[in-house]
Amino acid sequence: MSQALVARVRGFIDRHCIPIESAAHVHDPAAMDAALAQLRPLARELGLYLPQMPVQEGGLGLSWVARAAVFEEAGRSYLGPAALNCAAPDQPNMISLLRQGTAAQRERYLRPLAEGRIRSCFAMTEPAPGAGSDPSMLRTNARRDGDGWVIDGHKWFITGAVGAVFCIVLAQTDEGPTQFIVDMDNPGLHLVRAIKALDPYAVGGHGELRFTACRVGGDAVLGEVGQGLAYAQQRLEPARLSHCLRLLGRARRAMEAAQAYVCERSSFGERLADLQQVQAMVADCHIDLHASRLMSLDCARRMDEGLSVKTESAMTKVFVSEALGRIADRASQLCGALGMSEDDAPVALIVRELRPFRIYDGASELHRATLGRRFLKT
Repeated sequence: MSQALVARVRGFIDRHCIPIESAAHVHDPAAMDAALAQLRPLARELGLYLPQMPVQEGGLGLSWVARAAVFEEAGRSYLGPAALNCAAPDQPNMISLLRQGTAAQRERYLRPLAEGRIRSCFAMTEPAPGAGSDPSMLRTNARRDGDGWVIDGHKWFITGAVGAVFCIVLAQTDEGPTQFIVDMDNPGLHLVRAIKALDPYAVGGHGELRFTACRVGGDAVLGEVGQGLAYAQQRLEPARLSHCLRLLGRARRAMEAAQAYVCERSSFGERLADLQQVQAMVADCHIDLHASRLMSLDCARRMDEGLSVKTESAMTKVFVSEALGRIADRASQLCGALGMSEDDAPVALIVRELRPFRIYDGASELHRATLGRRFLKT
């Protein structure tokens, strides 16, 4: 991994991203998009853009191990990953289009997505009794109609939906779950609302979508009919690792703020940093950071070697999501009242960002149950 590249990412985050972070971006996808429009040309100019994409697609062509340090550095600012155009859901959508898309689909959707001219979303999660952690409960359906398809269904908590130009939607067909590309301006697709979830900085927010007699052409199928769940699994394993790497950076940022605070803050005649209890909390945070990084790097190495990471990515996601939550919680505690403020320090909002990670991309409980069954069979 080029240390020079990592240093350029770190400098970009410190000099360009962090200075324009603003409370105005909280739950405001349009404000976030405006900030990213300033940052993406700078990222291109510095040679930081699209670290995950092949060189022939305009990216840096980094291996998983190489991009790990880049993702972590970018993740120190909530603007960083999207500025480099390696944020969810666009990042995994690019990979899906690259792998399963036709030449026409790549030209129409992948090219402008990679260039940062448009955004996208991935519509799988449904309200009860539809699909959530259990994709077999999928209720959104698509039926053939002449040369095309008609989609009906209800999706929610669809990250990136507000302001997206298209979505990749998972729907049930007679042949099995299938992925379709649907333009967001399709008259059969309605953005019901933006859901103000706990995490404040999701690019494009979280949307609720209704598909009502939503007609698409035969060329809207992404990949093969009936293979949608297999494709979804292919995107989830690298997506989990990408989340771990990016959010490692956010947890590190919280610790940077907490350590600076305890080193300058005094109480009862001594610095907080000189108290053993504070030292123990700081040590525990760095132990969690180190273990999280090592698990993530091991998973990245396996992916570079072409090995299955079905088990390793699940274990990594469970451990890292919980470890980062512990780090952010300790950081807020170390900062005292400052750690509760959304205006004066980044820590409180980082706590909010990290908490949903234990649910997104599969709840910890689901992964533990799946892993337990898998291990008991061996």
